Amino acid sequence: MSDSSSPEPPSEETGGTAGTKRVVALGLAAIVLVGLALPKISGSESSGGGGESSDAPTRVDATVLRPGTVTERIRTTGTLQADESVELTSEAAGKITDIRFEEGARVQQGELLVQINDAELQAEKQRLEHELQLARDQAARQKRLLEEGGVSQEEYDATANEVEVLEADLQLVEARIEKTKVRAPFEGVVGLRAVSEGAYVSPQTRITTLQRLNPIKVNISVSEKYASRVGPGQSIAFSVRGREGQMAGTVYATNTQVDPDTRTLQLRARAPNPVGTLRPGMFADVTVTLGTVDDAIVVPSFAVLPTLGGQRVFVVENGTAQPQNVTLGVRTDSTVQVTEGLSLRDTVITSGIQEMRAGLPVRIETLE
Repeated sequence: MSDSSSPEPPSEETGGTAGTKRVVALGLAAIVLVGLALPKISGSESSGGGGESSDAPTRVDATVLRPGTVTERIRTTGTLQADESVELTSEAAGKITDIRFEEGARVQQGELLVQINDAELQAEKQRLEHELQLARDQAARQKRLLEEGGVSQEEYDATANEVEVLEADLQLVEARIEKTKVRAPFEGVVGLRAVSEGAYVSPQTRITTLQRLNPIKVNISVSEKYASRVGPGQSIAFSVRGREGQMAGTVYATNTQVDPDTRTLQLRARAPNPVGTLRPGMFADVTVTLGTVDDAIVVPSFAVLPTLGGQRVFVVENGTAQPQNVTLGVRTDSTVQVTEGLSLRDTVITSGIQEMRAGLPVRIETLE
């Protein structure tokens, strides 16, 4: 007879189910651990890739220095002025009887422009001419009588002297008559008239202006530091508002002293103005050419980096960027001359200057 209270041994089926559950739990745990580890592995790989790229050479543009020509210029301002200019007035006081010019017209030297009333002077001239003719006839008769002994030498000398006095008086009247005529002292263009026919004028009354506009003058002021480098014969270029392009001129004179108030030296140049479009008083932007330097070392302006100690460029040496202190000379709009610090055939970096440092590996992408 068997004992019914004795425990039964576990079945084979029960033991297999428990083992399966443990395997599944371990698999899930492994998946979770792998998922947590993947971001760290990815971040580590990404970090490692950045370290490798930082060791790659920096791409730059560069230029090989070759001999060039640079022209030194001064930029300043100027004012246009007529080649010759005068305010026309009358030397004699009187009423205007005739105006013989058109406003804005071109006139020739010596041309009669204005006539002042000279009626009294013309009458006096006629009287003197009559008296002079009588005195000359009398002198001629007395000369014949003197040869025949009909008159004395004293009587003849008195008549001859009267002739000379009348001739002098006539010349004086003719000079006074000429003062009633306003003539053009030189060829030029007259301006607007300030008087009308019939007006009374005096020597202080302005009648009009006369200006010679071809050539035109350009008054220029430059700093005193250029005083020893400017002079007659130097070329200038200038532009004015309202007219496209630049005009050329030549300096023909300089002032004898520097202005003590502005510390500038005044120059004066002439420029052709055949059409007359350039007018006195116009403002001009002027460039004065000081000289030209041949076989100069020239670099782009943006390749130069200002520093506390002066100016610096970066050159390529053995595949690395190396700083080089330089001394600068003539500047233009886009380039600058290097007088010390560089040699021909040096390779100067022209891009990414702000990021350059000594010894940085570089690779030239564009070589000029």
